[in-house]
Amino acid sequence: MSKRRINKVAVIGSGIMGSGIACHFANIGVEVLLLDIVPRELNDKEKAKGLTLEDKVVRNRLVNDDLAKAIKSKPAPLYHIDFAKRISTGNLEDDIAKVSEVDWIIEVVVERLDIKKIVFDNLEKHRTPGTLITSNTSGIPIKFMSEGRSDDFKKHFCGTHFFNPPRYLKLFEIIPGPETSTEVLDFLNGYGEKFLGKTSVIAKDTPAFIGNRIGIFGIQSLFHLVKEMGLTIEEVDKLTGPVIGRPKSATFRTVDVVGLDTLVHVANGIYENCPNDEEHDIFKLPDFINTLMENKWLGSKSGQGFYKKVKNADGSSEILGLDLDTLEYRKGKRASFATLELTKTIDKVADRFKVLVKGKDKAGEFYQKSFGSMFAYVSKRIPEITDEFYKIDDAMKAGFGWEHGPFQIWDAVGVNAGIQLIKDLGKEPAAWIEEMLASGVESFYTVKDGATYYYDIPQKKYVKIPGQDSFIILDNIRKSSEVFKNSGVVVEDLGDGILNVEFQSKMNSIGGDVLAGLNKAIDIAEKDFDGLVVGNQGPNFSVGANIGMIFMMAAEQEYDELNAAIKYFQDSCMRLRYSSIPTVVAPHGMTLGGGCEMTLHADKVVAAAESYIGLVEFGVGVIPGGGGSKEMALRASDTFRKGDVELNTLQEYFLTIGMAKVSTSAYEAYDSGILLPGKDIVVVNKDRQIATAKAVARMMADQGYTKPVKRNDVKVLGKQALGMFLVGTDSMKDSNYISEHDNKIANKLAYVMAGGDLSEPTLVSEQYLLDLEREAFLSLCGERKTLERLQHMLTKGKPLRN
Repeated sequence: MSKRRINKVAVIGSGIMGSGIACHFANIGVEVLLLDIVPRELNDKEKAKGLTLEDKVVRNRLVNDDLAKAIKSKPAPLYHIDFAKRISTGNLEDDIAKVSEVDWIIEVVVERLDIKKIVFDNLEKHRTPGTLITSNTSGIPIKFMSEGRSDDFKKHFCGTHFFNPPRYLKLFEIIPGPETSTEVLDFLNGYGEKFLGKTSVIAKDTPAFIGNRIGIFGIQSLFHLVKEMGLTIEEVDKLTGPVIGRPKSATFRTVDVVGLDTLVHVANGIYENCPNDEEHDIFKLPDFINTLMENKWLGSKSGQGFYKKVKNADGSSEILGLDLDTLEYRKGKRASFATLELTKTIDKVADRFKVLVKGKDKAGEFYQKSFGSMFAYVSKRIPEITDEFYKIDDAMKAGFGWEHGPFQIWDAVGVNAGIQLIKDLGKEPAAWIEEMLASGVESFYTVKDGATYYYDIPQKKYVKIPGQDSFIILDNIRKSSEVFKNSGVVVEDLGDGILNVEFQSKMNSIGGDVLAGLNKAIDIAEKDFDGLVVGNQGPNFSVGANIGMIFMMAAEQEYDELNAAIKYFQDSCMRLRYSSIPTVVAPHGMTLGGGCEMTLHADKVVAAAESYIGLVEFGVGVIPGGGGSKEMALRASDTFRKGDVELNTLQEYFLTIGMAKVSTSAYEAYDSGILLPGKDIVVVNKDRQIATAKAVARMMADQGYTKPVKRNDVKVLGKQALGMFLVGTDSMKDSNYISEHDNKIANKLAYVMAGGDLSEPTLVSEQYLLDLEREAFLSLCGERKTLERLQHMLTKGKPLRN
């Protein structure tokens, strides 16, 4: 059978969702044709220009306006603005025939069956047989959409439900129609995971599929519970946010962001289409939601929802919260609970659940009721919405940003304890739960040989979750393959001669223990292994150096100790580069300051597409001191070309540090010279990152890796560059663009990157630049304003401009 490849897709419908899907296909290098309807009348601008409805610019106005709006939106739907060039636009009258040239047609028009059927009629006239055709519906049954279509259409047709925004939310639900071929389902399942970077979940054709059925149940049950328990919206958001591994926006803020109308549309659909759901009444909207809908208080898009941002007389702004009893806005209320205080010292979210459900206050009662009802509900959705419960967990994690799915939370609480929570509410779990316990199985999941197994209900035994072979899950292998451990890192044997060093500090910040662990890992790898990966699977790769430690030493004027600590950081980064084995760093999420410096010193970088990388030290009053300033001078030197204005090249690298630029994706990090084309690679699916990094290290070792020779050929420009930088920073200070202290930091950085005040361009060694960098870093640590910046970052979590 011939291999199916996706080189070009057509997206039909350019609204928020259609444009977002088009942008994400462009992100992964696919050519996209985006089509929408022709406007029925001219707008005022077009009338003024004397245009007619026949003009191409008018006929494509809707699609072009939608796409332009999407590209400008925040967070950005594209990894890089240049990727927009991969999208061409058109309309459904003039350009519909072009769908004959594509490999996959994705329909994203309005959620009305009659309109979708008209679109499919039109598409079928032009579609090439064998072309994939899918609908991004969030609720219309797939079986209704394929009625009356040709056999070839039905065989290649199914639902592919992306979650909004498509770049950032990982859930990709695939919903087969009655006649969808297994080849199509298998292909889409693999393509979603491998190319689109998604968690692919094959769902059944039931109302709202998996993610929204469970997610909307969770939100609706909270809407009822908040009234029953007399909680405020701030209290619910405190209880349902990061403390239980959910996004910061928790419940009510998330509804404001998504839009109340979107939520109501899905909830009503479930209420109407699931009359036999035992929790049918939960999907009925409470009165306060109906009032919000009538008032058009839909959230961010209408300027107010559960929260409202107002400007005060003095120009400051504050956020008001909605009182659910009076339905009037009032000053925000701080929420605090004794039970939450008990979890402050518990770093791992999974370990908090047991404590939370035993709480004796309102928070404890809230968790008992909300988890109890969720456990009962998910247990009874099998086999209705899926045969395998792990798909429910996958859907909630990938679609709603939960760190743990409902069955994982149930495991964390204890299966028997979870059953008790259900029974305390006067409910019963599904019969299969009791049968599972009766057969001697006491948890939904288990880990064996580095892989996760789930309890398979029909087979009554543990079965390996499919698709794990392309992943390495560090949580699963940590215990069995640990080679070394201290309080900052765990070093694991990834197999095939490759070691991994995983940071374990708070927010993966880099202090003495992490550096000691990294050096130890290099020692072990050089002696007994073939390569080293520096990678972890925390929310972020690393937020940078441990600034608490720097602040303490600087405040107590322990400059010798501080000098030694900075030198240790520099030496560790240089060891990463000049070890006798290949080193691969795998950044993802926030990779800031020292985390970025470590990335700069790897032999190769395997970055997750969602990596936010930058040298942000200016924000805390210093320059990069772990080799980052040296490295940017070296990279500038490497890009000098004959006939270049070398000062301009150096200035770009200087500004990357001076403006504390952080890339909004790994692809943007190529622009700032932090990632290098041809050397460093980007992976779209973060779950594959460690496995890919291991494969890259293995390949480098197999190709005959030799230890690099230390550099002493870095061209620095001396006084010529220094003079230009000083003039530039002074004029920025004079025009109040930067503060006096910013000016001082910038001048120190200028001195390092120019290689000091040498009288002419000179070739110097890396060590020469490292010594200048360290000296500048230390002198800045002696400044009162730097101490103020460090302290502000430690206490407030944001930079101070002083």
